[in-house]
Amino acid sequence: MIVTQILTWIGQIAVSTVHSLGYSGILIMMALESMIFPLPSELVMPFAGFLAIQGTFKFWMVVLFSSLGSIIGSLISYFLGYYGGNRLVKRWGKYFLLDEEDLLKTEQWFQKRGELTIFISRFIPVVRHLISIPAGIGKMNLEKFCFYTLAGATLWNTFLAYIGLKLGENWAIVRQYSEYISLPVAVLILVIGAYFVYRHIKHHQNKNRQNS
Repeated sequence: MIVTQILTWIGQIAVSTVHSLGYSGILIMMALESMIFPLPSELVMPFAGFLAIQGTFKFWMVVLFSSLGSIIGSLISYFLGYYGGNRLVKRWGKYFLLDEEDLLKTEQWFQKRGELTIFISRFIPVVRHLISIPAGIGKMNLEKFCFYTLAGATLWNTFLAYIGLKLGENWAIVRQYSEYISLPVAVLILVIGAYFVYRHIKHHQNKNRQNS
């Protein structure tokens, strides 16, 4: 499949970057992974763990730089949503079935359930690449956003690096098993998105009927 080939190519670049740049490579790759780039942490972190058992890296430094990368990438996405999301929705939202009512709902969601949403999202493939942008759009409290992002990312990164440490030369097997999780999650997101579009169309139709 073309998608698999592209992801494999991206994975090879990620591994090569970590191997070449060391801790800085981990930081850069995890920053990109926490944005909208399809970089798999399930490949980067086990490889870093494998290098730790070889003595190339220190395990605690792997965790430190991966967490720093995760929070940097997440903050960039957060501020993109915070400063640019509202304008985009107000200007172009009608073409994507979004309006100011949706902005209000997003704000209310992240004010009430933002902490749990951000924390859990760090463990979910696909979702963790995107979640920081709606958190910014929803004006989630920045301190809480940083705390729960860092907590979730550190746990996840440590877990993956530890697996790589234990698996040794078989570290790449983590990526193979993660694909079985990523695909259903992506399909689920598409289904939810389709339902969201359907509900919006119905909502606007009912609104137009009431106004006519």
